[in-house]
Amino acid sequence: MSDPKLHLLTPKNSQLIFIDHQPQMAFGVQSIDRQVLKNNTVALAKSAKVFGIPVTITTVETESFSGHTYPELLAVFPEEPILERTSMNSWDDQKVRDALAQNGRKKIVVAGLWTEVCNNSFALDAMRHGGYEIYMVADASGGTSKEAHDYAMQRMIQVGVVPVTWQQVMLEWQRDWARRETYDAVTTIVREHSGAYGMGIDYAYTMVHHAPERVAHGKRLDPVHASVAE
Repeated sequence: MSDPKLHLLTPKNSQLIFIDHQPQMAFGVQSIDRQVLKNNTVALAKSAKVFGIPVTITTVETESFSGHTYPELLAVFPEEPILERTSMNSWDDQKVRDALAQNGRKKIVVAGLWTEVCNNSFALDAMRHGGYEIYMVADASGGTSKEAHDYAMQRMIQVGVVPVTWQQVMLEWQRDWARRETYDAVTTIVREHSGAYGMGIDYAYTMVHHAPERVAHGKRLDPVHASVAE
């Protein structure tokens, strides 16, 4: 039997959990620029929405300590329930375990704060007790120092957690640019959140395919015929 981790992430085999993307948790992050962290988190959320990935959002001590989830993240999933906890480890909460089980997918993509506490404990227990495969989104997660984040990632990798980045996950879900039903949405996310890569798409639209500069953002590049389409 082949190793399930050799199977690519697809919109049909994966689910996503956001853990504690709350302001008080973000205040303590020192491993990544906080605005970059938010950008990457929202981009991951938008990607999941495009591909219909089941999403779980969980928070810790919202009113007494951590504050409310990023509004930009909640705006992507306005109807998604927020699963409030007291434990640092999301796996300890029955609501979270039930939500993951209901989604019926063994590959869990994880983004959260902090890497060395909430992400680490969830990942280890979900693997040990739930039999899940964990794909840790390193650039949509943050720790209280670079060392805290890096060593937590190393610890998780040693026991089988797969390290990924948000854009890697999105493009693995897309896989083929001929998938027209998600092409426009994916390239829009790239242009809004992917820095130089997004600028490259804008350049291709305007300079290579000659879309008018002021309307280029409303156009798309036909993935098969390499022309600008309405």
